[in-house]
Amino acid sequence: MADTFSAFPLWVLLIDYVMGLIMWTLIGRSAMNLFLPIDSDFFFMKFFVRATDPLIKLFRPITPSFLLDLVVPLYVAWFFFLIRFYVMPWILGYSVMGMLSFPLEGEIANAIWQTFN
Repeated sequence: MADTFSAFPLWVLLIDYVMGLIMWTLIGRSAMNLFLPIDSDFFFMKFFVRATDPLIKLFRPITPSFLLDLVVPLYVAWFFFLIRFYVMPWILGYSVMGMLSFPLEGEIANAIWQTFN
C-alpha cells in the first residue's frame, strides 16, 4: 500500500479510485441485471440503479441506440476504463504504465494476497 502512495500523487489516486468505483458499479449493475429486473425491490439492485442512472443519462447522447439495455452500463463503464488506462497515464507523462495502470485494483489484489499468503 505504501508503494502505491509513494508512486503516485494523492490527487491521481483519488481520481483513479473514484473512477474505478464508478466503473465497477456500472459493471455490477449489468451483472445484477442478468438476474434481476431494473425495477427489482432487492436493495443492491436499487442501489446500482440509483447510483448509475445519472451517468447513463449523461452518456445517452453518445450511446448507440442499437445497444440492449443490459449492455448500456458496460458501454459507459468502458469510457471510464479508457480514461483510467489511457488518459490518466498520458496526463502523468507515462508512455506505458503496464501493471501500474489501475492503483485501485492493485491495492485490492495486494490486500487479498497478504490475507491468503
